[in-house]
Amino acid sequence: MDLQTRKLNFIQDFLKLESEKTIAQFEKLLRNTAANEEELNPMTIDEFHKRINQSLEDVKNGKVTDANDLLTEIEKWS
Repeated sequence: MDLQTRKLNFIQDFLKLESEKTIAQFEKLLRNTAANEEELNPMTIDEFHKRINQSLEDVKNGKVTDANDLLTEIEKWS
């Protein structure tokens, strides 16, 4: 399915919504997404390699959080 068709399907589903809360959430999401897209700039290959190298160094130095530990921490946020 191409992007244009997906957009049209989304609009049709959106028009069926009756919940103010749900529509407000979509509005907030759309505003945040639009703002983030304006701020995104592609990184250069050099920047990409530097991030990879930094990540590998972080792993070597134990500067990582285990996925299970992170999930346990997230559960405490609520």
